Amino acid sequence: MSIEIICLGKTKQKFIEDGINEYMKRLRNFSKVSFTVLSDVKLSGSNTIEIVKKKEALLIEKKLKPDNFLIALDENGKQMNSVKFASFLEKTLRHQKIQIVIGGVYGIDETIKKKADLLSGLSEMTFTHRMARLILIEQIYRAFTILNNKSYHY
Repeated sequence: MSIEIICLGKTKQKFIEDGINEYMKRLRNFSKVSFTVLSDVKLSGSNTIEIVKKKEALLIEKKLKPDNFLIALDENGKQMNSVKFASFLEKTLRHQKIQIVIGGVYGIDETIKKKADLLSGLSEMTFTHRMARLILIEQIYRAFTILNNKSYHY
């Protein structure tokens, strides 16, 4: 059972990094979860938003493994409550490893969305791509506590 979170750009806010590290430490008891952080592409004179997204998609595609279940986080993706997310993880991890892609500042290019087995959303609200990492890792931890009857989710 393993989950790889693929994201773009380093986390510069200490509170986000501290939170991620705390949940990563807690998750060691349940599953192998890892982050693959890719360099983000900067917007510049020759790099429009669409070009940035396409270049980031090429970086992401190099990390995708065809046998893994691919989830792309998207603002219009399917939303699940924590209990349904836990059940989804349990069923999926029985058969496949999971890769979850968090897009960069401008989101995820359509090529990645089309490759995804599931487009998922964290909330109807909008979060920074760095904050999404912390929220996602907390929800993964919450899912494992639900599956293992631990007193974290009420």
